[in-house]
Amino acid sequence: MNKIVSQLKGDKTIWAVIVLLAIVSFLPVYSASTNLVYTVGNGGTTFGIILKHFVHLSIGLGIVFWVHKLHFERFKKYAIFGMIVIVPALIFTLLQGKTIGGANASRWLNIPFVNFSFQPSTLAFTILMVYVARTLTKIKETEYNFQDSVMQIWLPVGAVLIFILPSNFSTAALMFAMVCMLLYIGQYPLKYLAIVLTSGIAVLALFFLLAKAFPEKKAFSRVNTWVSRIENFTTDKPDEDKYQIENAKIAIAVGKINGVGPGKSIQKNFLPQSSSDFIFAIIIEEYGLIGGYLLVFFYMLLFFRFLIRANKTTNMFGKLLIIGLGFPIIIQALINMGVAVELLPVTGQPLPLISSGGTSVWMTCLSLGIILSVTKKEDEIAADLKDIQDREAALQRIIDREVSVMNKENSTEAISENEQKINDMKYSIRESLKQENELDNQGDSLVNGQNPMNAVLNKK
Repeated sequence: MNKIVSQLKGDKTIWAVIVLLAIVSFLPVYSASTNLVYTVGNGGTTFGIILKHFVHLSIGLGIVFWVHKLHFERFKKYAIFGMIVIVPALIFTLLQGKTIGGANASRWLNIPFVNFSFQPSTLAFTILMVYVARTLTKIKETEYNFQDSVMQIWLPVGAVLIFILPSNFSTAALMFAMVCMLLYIGQYPLKYLAIVLTSGIAVLALFFLLAKAFPEKKAFSRVNTWVSRIENFTTDKPDEDKYQIENAKIAIAVGKINGVGPGKSIQKNFLPQSSSDFIFAIIIEEYGLIGGYLLVFFYMLLFFRFLIRANKTTNMFGKLLIIGLGFPIIIQALINMGVAVELLPVTGQPLPLISSGGTSVWMTCLSLGIILSVTKKEDEIAADLKDIQDREAALQRIIDREVSVMNKENSTEAISENEQKINDMKYSIRESLKQENELDNQGDSLVNGQNPMNAVLNKK
């Protein structure tokens, strides 16, 4: 276990929240699977559904692990290649003409021979945010005008959004809002941003006018769905969307504080999207407001970690990656929760890392992997800097110790020299005194073998 944990680089809190949400998701998905099997009747089994969810999450966590090992600067090149690939994929998906109930449902692209389908729009979201971060970092280093930014930013952005809008308005609107937010944070001139916002509103108005003029066109068939959802949100008109909202609110009301218990939800039998779009309502019904608040807490924890890491990141491209890829995950979660409690109209946005699904889970994991790649590199830089500082501190301690030893030796030598000088002075004084004594003795020398004084006395 320790070996596995040691391989997880980057922000440990983000890693912990990812793994925790992935584990927690099994409980509501398994509970909702009984509705999919016995009420909706998708022909599968509860074990098959939970196994499918396990495979999706396992692949998703594998994507996180693999991507976070890469250097985040490599995604600059990947973004260019991704834009070249994703635009034709969006065009092909839109032109395939898939309809459900007479409405445009060209959101899914089927891959032949492998029986696999995915939403190119979710992949386009991630690619577009990386591309905008890369382009904004590049042009920030040079002088540019509005025309330059249109060619480098807005034409590619418009090419992506225009092919997502007819089939998925909520995703297109969220992408456009996130691009504008990223540009604002990246210090894109406000006057340029105002021009783009005005132009975007004008294009959207033109799209709705064309939809009213040519309602029989498949490209505009989803417009009536969007309008009806907004009308149902603002009025009490009965509709399928309103039906889901009412059952979601019943589930939340039944859950109260503690919930009815895991797997004991009743409203899951009445919610067609109980495992995806309205899974938050099922979580509150089974785990109460405590479970709902805990889920909100973990998303907010993830949000604050994104803020902290973006603020600490010194690389401009890395900073924009964390914001451009991290914030949409949190906003998507808030939108899903807001729909469940009827604060927002029905949008079809899943709950990140909780709702069942393949493409949405994998793209969320891809975004988180890129974010962890940025934090990993920043941690490595910080570790290298700390190592350098520790080495310098150790070297300084060695130097200080050597200087101290040298000072002690010099001090000892100085003391020895002083002692020698004192001894020499003492010897010199003793010699001087000795010489004086000898002179005194010479003054008192014997006369005819006698002391001079005694000789005088004897003579007398």
